Amino acid sequence: MHFLIELSTVQQRSEQWGKDMRILIVLTYYQPYKSGLTIYAVRQARALAGLGHQVTVLTSQYDVSLLQEEMDHGVRIVRLPVAFRLSKSVVMPSMPIKAYQLISESDIVNLHVPQLDSALVAILAKMSGKPVVLTHHCDMRMPPGVVNQLAGWAAKISNVISANLADVIIHNTRDFAEHSPFLKRYLDKLVVIQPPIEVNPVTQDEIQAFRKKYHITQDQVVIGMVARLGAEKGVEYLAEALPRVIQSITGARVVYVGEYQNVPGESAYREKLLPMIEELGQHWTFLGVASELEKAAFLHLCDVLVLPSVNSTESFGMVQVEALTCGTPVVASDLPGVRQPVRETGWGVIIPPRDSDALADAILNILKDGIPINKDKVAAMKVHYSPEAVAGEYINLYQRFQGRHG
Repeated sequence: MHFLIELSTVQQRSEQWGKDMRILIVLTYYQPYKSGLTIYAVRQARALAGLGHQVTVLTSQYDVSLLQEEMDHGVRIVRLPVAFRLSKSVVMPSMPIKAYQLISESDIVNLHVPQLDSALVAILAKMSGKPVVLTHHCDMRMPPGVVNQLAGWAAKISNVISANLADVIIHNTRDFAEHSPFLKRYLDKLVVIQPPIEVNPVTQDEIQAFRKKYHITQDQVVIGMVARLGAEKGVEYLAEALPRVIQSITGARVVYVGEYQNVPGESAYREKLLPMIEELGQHWTFLGVASELEKAAFLHLCDVLVLPSVNSTESFGMVQVEALTCGTPVVASDLPGVRQPVRETGWGVIIPPRDSDALADAILNILKDGIPINKDKVAAMKVHYSPEAVAGEYINLYQRFQGRHG
């Protein structure tokens, strides 16, 4: 398996990753906003700073209560005021001037897309003679509605322009890239780098404290899900599957961790879904956003984690690797990229998307029969997906293209 590498190898490579590179990371949302994209970027930025590099994140002040500039774990965060929103995108009038200023101060520009401003930033970077690294997270599928579709159209054009200008495009897996209508046009620029994944260490006392706080008893069987409440996550299929699971295992309960109330662009989906959830009563609990420590405790106590995503807006699903490193088996949709962790480890079940019966069968098979997990492979996964290892791969890439721009 490709992640079976030694920690000593990573440590040896870290000595060659250089110091004092000035890196500008640009994306629409950054912490405290929670999504797979933002979690990836936060881990990447902190790890790069930890290796001794000067890291600046340029992002939106999507919440006016957030500071426009601050330092966090050695990362400089610059947030620009938002004039108005276009569905999930935001419009920041000060972006051109501030982006140009920060680009001129940087050695390399790393864009995280989808992003409405990616074309503007890529053009400014090229005008400044700076290399552009594009980290592509997922394809775009916008909710119905004129505003949503217009925003999606604008963002897609921006992504195409930035991809054409990029020196290199990074994605988590070649599996996804080869099936992506967007990425398959740029396979000659593609470099595969695994996402940065880490789980806080927790004690049994901390796990029990989590149980007590959220009233999860020892006799309950926990079906876990960690995600924003978004249409691409396929939450309705878990809601449809749960009654069959309950018929066989009466103590089964879905515990859902993640933002479920105020997800940009998803209010219509939430209103459609809530009546289904309410019918499940005590067998479904929304916990909201959890701290990293609480999420780690949750992943350890889950009996199974599910990732019933339905389309290419989900390109990997980092939480499933987090669960696997905690010894928790996974049920994941048979989607390019998303299926890779279970394929590589065998620690779970892959099911067709949008199939609640197959989801119920997979959950029941795991809960009744179990799936053994190899502890040595778990340890190897933790090293392979560590933010330090991922940051090292980025630095190798940055240095290669910085040298070409000379």
